[in-house]
Amino acid sequence: MYHRNLLEELVKWRHSTNRKPLIIRGARQVGKTTLVQQFALQYQQFIYLNLERKEDAVIFQNYTRFSTLVEAIFFLKDKNIQQADTLIFIDEIQEVPEAINLLRYFYEDFPQLHVIAAGSLLEAVLHENMTMPVGRVEFKVLRPMSFEEFLDAMGEKAALQQYRTIPVADFAHDKLLQLFHTYTLIGGMPEIIAHYVENRNLTALIPIYESLLVSYMNDVEKYARNSTMVQVIRHVIKSMSVEAGTRIKFQHFGQSNYGSREVGEAIRTIEKALLLYLVYPCTGTALPLFPDKKKSPRLQLLDTGLMNHLAGIQKEIIGTPDLDLVYKGKVAEHIVGQELLATQYNVLSELHFWTREKKDATAELDYVYIYGGRIIPIEVKSGATGRLRSLHAFMEHSPQHLAVRVYGGKLSINTLDTPSGKGYHLLNLPYYLTGQIEKYLAWFGAEFGV
Repeated sequence: MYHRNLLEELVKWRHSTNRKPLIIRGARQVGKTTLVQQFALQYQQFIYLNLERKEDAVIFQNYTRFSTLVEAIFFLKDKNIQQADTLIFIDEIQEVPEAINLLRYFYEDFPQLHVIAAGSLLEAVLHENMTMPVGRVEFKVLRPMSFEEFLDAMGEKAALQQYRTIPVADFAHDKLLQLFHTYTLIGGMPEIIAHYVENRNLTALIPIYESLLVSYMNDVEKYARNSTMVQVIRHVIKSMSVEAGTRIKFQHFGQSNYGSREVGEAIRTIEKALLLYLVYPCTGTALPLFPDKKKSPRLQLLDTGLMNHLAGIQKEIIGTPDLDLVYKGKVAEHIVGQELLATQYNVLSELHFWTREKKDATAELDYVYIYGGRIIPIEVKSGATGRLRSLHAFMEHSPQHLAVRVYGGKLSINTLDTPSGKGYHLLNLPYYLTGQIEKYLAWFGAEFGV
């Protein structure tokens, strides 16, 4: 079992005075079950229910009185109902939609029980007359493994220590960058990382990627309303690596003849499975941050390793001196987005980018990030600071004086001026420090008072 940072959040949940049943969201195969089983070691008693199994599913279908259902769970699993230190884990809860609504009664009638549920496509399985038990449950999301978790899994203790040291030492740069290239190449899916840690054989990963993609297609297709939608979903999944990192139009997505309505429905279904995200642009430079859903979104996939496999670009990544040179910069931009999300456990966390669409004065920034009551612009770009035209355009109208560039170089700080003469500080973060961005923003603020 590899350590997942979400485990610390589960420990906080366990000791919370206002604890509610917890639903862990996440795509299939990101490690939800393994995480909860690891967490369960902290309890005196653990009850595991997998609703893909008929004998477990029937428990939630056969009882009208909730107290009887709870008694049945303990009885059928041969557990002591008097044991207060018990964790109940309801896995694959989407298989019995009624069980999702029943979670509220654990909170209302049995608050002493610690209950975690996990599943995918929860919104898709709820019927029109059923809703999430809002206010009676909590939510967290588990995503693919982060670079920090990858270092831990690889046994790179010295690199992990340097990664966590702020500011990072110059002498650690080359090793951390090399390891980050490997992480970017294979991605953060736990099964992929486990096989790579054991075998260090990239070719052996190919059938695992294929198996993951087939399982995703089979899973999402179950919720297609007809055979035509099944075909559209398959097309979107197969084409999404080509469209990743670019602003998309639903009409003729992936060079198809499918219409906007068909593709939109397919993408929204796949998005509910957390296999992709639609990243919408913002046009303001100060809070509140309002994504403009009328503008074309950018496509972010669940995992960069899956994207690389679908696009067939692994060899380019292996040989590149800089990730920004691969796939027109889309790989670097994509992995930065993945790392920005990796430490966000709130299901409402989203990526955003910034755009200005004026005649003869267009500009687009890769990401904007909320920190300390400010919108921090992030540009993913190597090369001279003079090439940061979009960053200058944002800072021209921003009320604050700090921007971030993520690139292949070492940690550094520049003082720049916009064309109109507004000065600002540029924090240059190596790719591998993206997951530490909040700590580095805090460090920068403490050091320089910005």
